[in-house]
Amino acid sequence: MYSARKAAAVWLFLTFQRVLTAQTPLSSHAPLSFYQGVENDLGRWDLGEAPAVNATGHLVFETANSLLQHWANTRYRIGHTIVPGTIPVGTLLYHGALTGPHLPTALDWVSVEPDHSLIFCRGSIETGCWHLTLTVTRPMKVLYFDGNSAANLPEGTLDTQDLVAWSEMKPDWVNHEKQRIMDLCKWGQKYGVNGFVRMEENFEIMICDFASHMEVASFLNLESTRIGSPLNWPEDLNTVHHVYEIMHSASWHGNYPGETRIVLDYSGLVSFYDTALVPSLVPRRVGLERWDHRVGGISSGDIERVHDRLAQALVRPPVTTSGIDWKTVLRVVVDRYASRLEMMQYLLNMTLDDRSIFDHAQQVQRRLRTVLLPYTLFAARPSNTNTSVTGNATNSWAAPVFRECATSHTASIVAHGATLMPSEHLLLQAVRETTREICRVVTKMWASGLIVGVDPFYPPEQFPVADQIHTLMSEWNEDVTRLISWLDWSVWVKCRPACDIEEMCYLPTWPFGFFPPPGGADDAPPFQDSASLWPDPNKGEWKRPQPKCIRRLEPYGF
Repeated sequence: MYSARKAAAVWLFLTFQRVLTAQTPLSSHAPLSFYQGVENDLGRWDLGEAPAVNATGHLVFETANSLLQHWANTRYRIGHTIVPGTIPVGTLLYHGALTGPHLPTALDWVSVEPDHSLIFCRGSIETGCWHLTLTVTRPMKVLYFDGNSAANLPEGTLDTQDLVAWSEMKPDWVNHEKQRIMDLCKWGQKYGVNGFVRMEENFEIMICDFASHMEVASFLNLESTRIGSPLNWPEDLNTVHHVYEIMHSASWHGNYPGETRIVLDYSGLVSFYDTALVPSLVPRRVGLERWDHRVGGISSGDIERVHDRLAQALVRPPVTTSGIDWKTVLRVVVDRYASRLEMMQYLLNMTLDDRSIFDHAQQVQRRLRTVLLPYTLFAARPSNTNTSVTGNATNSWAAPVFRECATSHTASIVAHGATLMPSEHLLLQAVRETTREICRVVTKMWASGLIVGVDPFYPPEQFPVADQIHTLMSEWNEDVTRLISWLDWSVWVKCRPACDIEEMCYLPTWPFGFFPPPGGADDAPPFQDSASLWPDPNKGEWKRPQPKCIRRLEPYGF
């Protein structure tokens, strides 16, 4: 056994050496010119400099990273992003006929899932209902509104659509869906837009012309769905079951990569968190949580700029873009840091006694070092260790590590001077601001751990006392908690503990559980017949949705 283990170790060593000798280094160090502007000045990489209170780069980052993902856009219903996109050839779309075997010819809605469209497949038990399946025959240009943008609520879910259709918000028209689709299509006609993508319990598309870009794949006379009124809940198990299956089908696109049948053009993204494009909203967000951010109050000049930016994005040829895959750029950052920050927060929230705290601090320090390992320059070392946590608070010796970490995802884009559209400059800045703060906090924590003497790579001559480590761990906990709260990534919003096989993780989802809007409903969904059944959307978990496990099997219940 010993000889076999020794042979395996020798083989592993020789293999590793072969890999190293086969690699030809491009350069020992990045040239000074690789860093642009302030990035070249280490004095600007201050570990104590937190983001400005009104900074929005992290908001642009998370909204862009969450596009077409049901979970994140259910959590934050009021959308702040509009993005051009395309529906590829061969995509299937579905339409339930409300009035019998009549093909829609102009303005109407389709869904990306038949479970959703079957709600609108209405007919008696004797006649059945008619369900249409369409296939896209040539790339269809669409415009996507993020958030819960198909929710007919007066709290702001329709604001960005209203600005496009009418250049103003019309809360009294919250339920005027026929007028909304008519005016959106009229606006989009000059840009060749044939659909507007929105989200409610699943994703839907407002189609401007059914005779364009699509052909009939099937038009079937189906057995009646027998979906009844919510007045009969929970006795009507057939209806409740169908509702739960709609929510289940939406969960397929809950998180990354989201709804993939709609391909977005990130180089044409318009964000209402863009403070250069929409400066009038900056003072209106002061002191508000993200749940309360609204597009309401935008100035007429900003509305005009938004229209101009959308027009530029919709008329320019695709060849003018940089070719950067921004969806992946954003996701790589989330993949790299999300689970590691979550683990650190978990470790730092444990209750520990003096005997175990040193080993525990080393666990956290190892994880901090792992995050920074690709950026930990050999020359970046402190002059001494075992000083107090606050005795070397600036830790300026760690600035090169901070810089390497913060610029790793964007330096090449900046240095090579890629031709970027205005929206791409916004996304680049969002990534830079987000990674800067992540790397600032992680580098600050790692440097403090090394100075105090809990870094396994640099064991101190004298071990720190328990009080020092408790202080360090407390500061670490505050740092990670603030960072995770600031980033506010929806990937961290989950049911804890995880749901079992008979359950699904659920966020309160419109229209299942909301008052119908005031003033009647000319196009109200079939599940909004009785306001008495639904909680107030301005209170509690409906205002600030929190995840919880709900049953996928009888007996159902929210």
